Amino acid sequence: MQRNKLLFATALTILLTLGFVATSVIGYFVAEDSLEKQIAEETLPLTSDNIFSEIERDLLRSILISSLMAHDTFVRDWLVEGEEDQEAILRYLAEIQQKYDTTTAFFVSEASRRYYHPDGVLRTVSRANPADAWYFRVRQMNEPFEINIDHDTAEPTRLSIFVNYRVQDEAGDYIGVTGIGLAVETVAGLIESYQRRYGRSIYFMNREGEITLRGSGYDGPKSIQAQPGLARHATRILTSPSTEFAYERPGDGTIYVNTRLIPELDWFLVVEQREATANARLLNTLIVNILLALGVTALVLLTGGWTLRNYQRRLETMATTDRLTGAGNREALEVLFEQAQRLGRRHDQPVSIINLDIDHFKGINDRHGHQAGDRVLRELVNTVSSQIREVDTLCRWGGDEFLILLQDTDADDARLTAERIREAVARRNRLPESEEALTVSQGVAQCRAGESLDSLINRADQALYQAKRNGRNRVAIAESTSP
Repeated sequence: MQRNKLLFATALTILLTLGFVATSVIGYFVAEDSLEKQIAEETLPLTSDNIFSEIERDLLRSILISSLMAHDTFVRDWLVEGEEDQEAILRYLAEIQQKYDTTTAFFVSEASRRYYHPDGVLRTVSRANPADAWYFRVRQMNEPFEINIDHDTAEPTRLSIFVNYRVQDEAGDYIGVTGIGLAVETVAGLIESYQRRYGRSIYFMNREGEITLRGSGYDGPKSIQAQPGLARHATRILTSPSTEFAYERPGDGTIYVNTRLIPELDWFLVVEQREATANARLLNTLIVNILLALGVTALVLLTGGWTLRNYQRRLETMATTDRLTGAGNREALEVLFEQAQRLGRRHDQPVSIINLDIDHFKGINDRHGHQAGDRVLRELVNTVSSQIREVDTLCRWGGDEFLILLQDTDADDARLTAERIREAVARRNRLPESEEALTVSQGVAQCRAGESLDSLINRADQALYQAKRNGRNRVAIAESTSP
């Protein structure tokens, strides 16, 4: 299997590399025969694509960071505790900002409407403040996040690209918004880099044609409507998601233009190149394209491998986990029992099992409905999981019956574990709409040498029945030695 994966990855790398390199080389020779077509239809769009890809990469990274913040259990737990330790959230935001080198990191609580920032609680957001309109927009939207350009609350003179991510509690209710900000100067640095590399003029403009961000190579007016020769193309640019054309500019000759809309920023990216400088750049463009191709190939392979691994891990989890409670299922228990037996034989360690059943569970479903019964099951799993070790395994066998596989545990120790579970359930879990304690009955059995899982479960089952017959809410132990 590992060899097949290696062969597939090698073949995919070769195909992607050859494909990208061949495209770049063909583009170079085509450009020699038709320079104008090359610039208008291939070279400038490629530059635009590269800039767009790098912006998307930075935004994707920012979205991932904001998602991690929004799903961090620390943030949820801190909110549940009533936002009492404000220094804790401030330290958390400061660590995020420092670790990921972001311009800012923030959190706004729905309960208190406080705007938390590494520098402190900056203020309380309010509907009456126009600057806080973004928060109430995020509060009402259905999407998990948004990207917008706005002035930084901590430094109002600074324009930043914000990723605003909704935070929800375990029930799916909105409890706040968190995220990070990137300085627009980051994109400006990207513009400068590409201008030096390709000798092209690159700038951004809004939907009104106003220049919003430009590099040092741009010396034109503040709007394209005032640009000689370009003004007559303004409507075409501002009404199309992408365009490419050429126009004559006094003193500069033919100018090739490529534009594209970046939806996340709601800005147009404009790339211009003078015909006179194009010939000298063709060979450099070929080399750069090949290097970028190798980078894209590596990114595709890394992303594909990461996605496939996650998908495989998810499938394995789904195949071995009970969907309702999150406990293991029958398939998981069978596999882990075989592993426990092998380990027990190798190290002469006992293996035991606990058969756990909720007392009068049918009555809970009959009186309160299956949803209440499902909630009881989930709460029970949480309680039981807190009372067993990481090496032990809790599995749902069916209905309200659970099995607990205990490694390196004899029957006496298993009984002690079962008693601890029984007491914890009676102390923590309550029947629906009642203060009456939930109780469980348990049967304990130690695995005999060479015993099958079915036989072991059957003996634990018999011990469970004995516990039921003796009045429930108790533990019974089966004989652990061969008859």
